[in-house]
Amino acid sequence: MLYKQGHVYIMSNTYRTTFYIGVTSDLRTRVWQHINGEGSAFVKKYKLHDIVYYEYFERITDAIDREKQLKRWHQDWKINLIKSVNAEMKDLKSELEL
Repeated sequence: MLYKQGHVYIMSNTYRTTFYIGVTSDLRTRVWQHINGEGSAFVKKYKLHDIVYYEYFERITDAIDREKQLKRWHQDWKINLIKSVNAEMKDLKSELEL
């Protein structure tokens, strides 16, 4: 049986003070939408145009479960998660070739 893959991702503003956690089956397209004001109203309002973290999942249902988990985390926990793979909390758009 084929499963739809998914990603959980975290967008942030330039100052890394506000974060948005999302889930998608097409990460590149979704990040492009956020950057161009076509994503969530929250992302647009707070100018969260930098992707600082993402995880890949074989099944979209696992990505959705992870998104729900991360949304319950305190901000410090989210920052520590991001820094565990992106120590400088840099924008990762170049990895996605946007």
